[in-house]
Amino acid sequence: MPIPQRFDDPRIVRLRTATRAHVQAHIVPNGDAWEALGTTPHEAYQALGRAGLLGHAYTEQEGGTALGPIGSVVFAEEISASSYGGVAEAVLIHTDMSGTHIGHRGTAAQRARWLPGLIQGDRICGIALTEPEAGSDLAALRTTARREGEGWVLDGIKTYATNALHGDVMIVAARTDPQAKPARGISLFIVPRDTPGLTLRPMARKLGLHSSDIADMVFESARLPADALLGEENAGFRAIMENLQNERLVLGAMAVGLGRCALAHTLAHLKQRRAFGGTLWDLQATRQKLAALTARHMAVQALVHRTAEQVAQGVDSVREVSMVKALAGETVQDVMRDCLQLHGGAGYMADCALERLTRDARILTIGGGATEVMLEEVAKRMDLETFQ
Repeated sequence: MPIPQRFDDPRIVRLRTATRAHVQAHIVPNGDAWEALGTTPHEAYQALGRAGLLGHAYTEQEGGTALGPIGSVVFAEEISASSYGGVAEAVLIHTDMSGTHIGHRGTAAQRARWLPGLIQGDRICGIALTEPEAGSDLAALRTTARREGEGWVLDGIKTYATNALHGDVMIVAARTDPQAKPARGISLFIVPRDTPGLTLRPMARKLGLHSSDIADMVFESARLPADALLGEENAGFRAIMENLQNERLVLGAMAVGLGRCALAHTLAHLKQRRAFGGTLWDLQATRQKLAALTARHMAVQALVHRTAEQVAQGVDSVREVSMVKALAGETVQDVMRDCLQLHGGAGYMADCALERLTRDARILTIGGGATEVMLEEVAKRMDLETFQ
């Protein structure tokens, strides 16, 4: 059966219902405990796997749902609407930003070895691209991989690696041809966390996303077997860029889910909070502020959905995906700021969902491509036909 190309596809409607129910039954009751723990534990992934919610990017033959980009977007929206952005980030990195490299480029043996565990939630996956001196400029990365004997030896440092500390396997980018042009000598590797020569260093606590762990990965003559190479040698940069389109679309959907949650919490607060002889909702300025925020939020959601449908149809959508990432990431900042303001002092307290949502959403103008980088991608693809 072909992947869905519309959001009203019955399979997508069922997915939204199932994910929303799972969030309420399994994530919301445990979210605070996972925040305190500093990670989303294996049992959370296993529960998602049992519910059939981790395999939308994979074929049915591989154990996935084959719901494609629209399935990934709906799942991202609903898990993010839990109000626990750390859980959403950790899980979405697993489903749509790391394991997908194995699904798209892995050999038959690699897919058979890794995908069942990733889809069932028995193994947690992450990706390590960023380095101390290479962030949005991925071509500047310095971690190296050289052939030695029957395998590979990695040296270098990766940073901001989500899921590295408590996960099972990471997708790591390293330079395999130091003589090639910066973007043409990079390869991807499948790196288990127990790789000899790999040291994991917990990083300082983040501003938000407390239920997703983060670490430095230090490679000191770390040894990998020959079959750790993922995809074509020296073609990793292209693979990263291709997968970033899916990642950025999903991050846009994450912004939609977080924003929807914030707006719902704020509406409930305004309708029950007593002030000036009535409720805050009785004040025209307050009502109109939330109405304007809701309109902007729904416009972003419409762009996310339209772009997901284009991607599902195989349309080149780099410009639109870049728009999604930039607009969704920036808009959700305004939604969070104004929703917290409308909560007053209550929104500033750690036991308020808006406090956590505001912190968690802040990463969305940075991670996966900073807004400024995204706008340059849009600008490079603008001409007069853009407005016709």
